[in-house]
Amino acid sequence: MHGIPAPLWRILQIVSRSFGLSLGILPRSLRTSFALGYLLARAADTIADTRILPQTERLDALDRLRQAIDAPEDFSGLAPLVLAPQTQAERQLLEQLPECLHLLTTIPDQDRARVRSVVLTLISGMAEDLRRFPGEDAQHLTALDTLDDLDRYTYFAAGCVGEFWTEMTMAHRPACARWDAGQMRRLGVRFGQALQMTNVLRDLAHDLRIGRCYLPLAMLGPVGLTPTDLLDPGTLGRLRPLLTALMELTLSHFDAAWAYTRAIPRREWRLRLACLWPLLIGLRTLAAIGRAENLLDPAVVIKISRSDVYAMMLESGVRLASNAALDRRVHAWRERARSAAGLS
Repeated sequence: MHGIPAPLWRILQIVSRSFGLSLGILPRSLRTSFALGYLLARAADTIADTRILPQTERLDALDRLRQAIDAPEDFSGLAPLVLAPQTQAERQLLEQLPECLHLLTTIPDQDRARVRSVVLTLISGMAEDLRRFPGEDAQHLTALDTLDDLDRYTYFAAGCVGEFWTEMTMAHRPACARWDAGQMRRLGVRFGQALQMTNVLRDLAHDLRIGRCYLPLAMLGPVGLTPTDLLDPGTLGRLRPLLTALMELTLSHFDAAWAYTRAIPRREWRLRLACLWPLLIGLRTLAAIGRAENLLDPAVVIKISRSDVYAMMLESGVRLASNAALDRRVHAWRERARSAAGLS
């Protein structure tokens, strides 16, 4: 079905919520490389996020993983990466790293080079993040400096995946082979950034309490706030102008994401759905963020319910053959997010 052994596919479905849906619907020619890239990136993310090892040792572990990806036939040094992470699925994923690396040697050379490139880029971003945020609690809170820093972070965290997605699609789907590669890569980058910006805004309260403020100092200063101020949930009212500006930026990225999705030929319905689902989930999440009156409360979790996700999947499938119908649906959710952000 997908070229990934059943145990690894089960792990993928557990550690990935929304992206797993897209992987499952992708055309077979793309599924193995995309799933393998995700598993390797998810393993790296598990290493970067573990609290069991100090940051210096996590950086060393990421470097060992990077070396193993450069030379997948050499599995030495991977055993220490099984660090008893937070969930059983994460531990199983790290235990299966040799299998993932072996699979990397079995895919076509050009696909292997693409997977290697995007995973190494993602790992570089994770390592940069660890160095930028040396503290791991609210007492050692550190913020990004500028909006350019936030743009760089979202590129390394997700935008680079849009480039990878575009290159793989053009290589394997003849209907997309004549895309304007440069334009579609740029749209793909912004697609990834739209999703990551949504994560940044949704996870703001949690990230603050592990020492990370992705809202730039250059934007906090003009509204009279410091990163430490954001630890008080009552600060949300003063933060609203900044959130509105960042939601407007995120919506502009989602406009690019829709342009990307709309460029996929209608006969490539699997590929269309694989892009459309995260786009619609992202817009719904952004609307929920805009409506949230307790966004800075770490006890509050903002997510779209499973039933709503399934309803969205069914509805999008019905509308898939009509660009006009999809335009109306995407526009409706975009306007809900704009209204929730106070932009309309």
